[in-house]
Parts: sequence; structure tokens; C-alpha cells
Amino acid sequence: MKRIVVLLSIVLLMTGCSVKTLSNVDIGKNIKTLLSEKSSIHNVYFEGYKYYVPKGMQFLNKEDYNATFVDAKGYKYYLYVDAISYYHKVENTYQENDTSHFSRKINYNKKTGYIQIDKQDDGYYLINYMYNYAKMECLVSERDLVTSVDNMSYILRSIKFNDKILESLIGDNILSYQEENFSLFEDTTSKKDDFLDVYQEIDNPKFKDEDQIDIDND
Repeated sequence: MKRIVVLLSIVLLMTGCSVKTLSNVDIGKNIKTLLSEKSSIHNVYFEGYKYYVPKGMQFLNKEDYNATFVDAKGYKYYLYVDAISYYHKVENTYQENDTSHFSRKINYNKKTGYIQIDKQDDGYYLINYMYNYAKMECLVSERDLVTSVDNMSYILRSIKFNDKILESLIGDNILSYQEENFSLFEDTTSKKDDFLDVYQEIDNPKFKDEDQIDIDND
């Protein structure tokens, strides 16, 4: 079993980040606050890209360009990094959905995306959040919506691609990806069954002992 430990020692004064108060109820306000700021902190590194996982979240596993995280409350977060769309600079064509609990097209720091939140039949809420050529999904209760969106914002805003590495990977046809992966810019039906089916393989325990990264947030 390969095991990599990434230790965090983040001091705000050293990084130059300003401390801003986030809302406990306003999702849109927090998205604007977090995505408006440029992030230069990273604690997870992979071939062709890197990003930051915030305190309180644990990296579970990675399969190709998919990854799974879990937070302190046990919610699972699913990340898909679309290096192909980034390489080809695919345009954001998402249209806001009036029937969703929350739906908004996003554009900050020359990076685009969207967030769509839909209530499920069991009362939980499915978050579809795309930004900077990566998408995250999570199924949470209503009381945890704001915190979960904040966690996703921290990760998505920090994603940074390495153009030289991606050029080599894509140019040599080494980069492996599945064409059946969902389109990042399309408004899906946001049904829980479809959401879980996409990640049924990445949640398979056989992946949990390989390339696992523990993030020490102490």
C-alpha cells in the first residue's frame, strides 16, 4: 500500500490571505467572498494539477481524475477534474434553473462555472458545483448546505493546472479518461440515483488502500 502524508502548516499572516467572516445562511454571499479571492495554497498534488483541501476534510481515495473526500460529519464529497475541457478551453454553457432550490452561473477571476442545488425525495439536498474545469457533488441535509458549499468552494477555487504537463499527457495520448463522464456545463436532472451511479466504482473499498493521502489538520 502506497501512503503519502501531507502535513499542513498554514499561517495566514505568512500566506498574505485576509480573514473574512463567512455567512451562516447566505450561500451566494459566501461563494462571492471565497471565489473572488485568489488562492495560492495547495496541499494535494497530482500529475498535471494541484489543489487545497480545507481543515476538517479527509482525502479518501483517487481513481484517474476522480477523488473522494469526507468531512467531519461523514458527508462524502466527489470531485472530478476535467483536464480535457481545460486543455481545450470548453465554454461554460450552463443555464440557471428556476425550479432548483439554488441555481447560479459563476464567473470570478476569469474562471467560470455554476452551482445547482436540488432537494431530493428523502429531504436531502444534492449539490452540483462546477468551477474552474472541475466539478464536485455532495448530498447533505438542509442545515449543512452552507458549510458544505463553503468546503467545495475552498477546493474548487484552488485548483491549478500545470499546462506543460497536461500538454505532454494529452499530446502523447497518455491521459486516460472516460467519455461517458457527465458534462460539466450541462444542467442534469440532479437525481440522487444518477449521482451515486457515477461514483459506484470510486467508492469500492478496493481503491481505499491505494494512493491514499492523509491530511493532517492539527
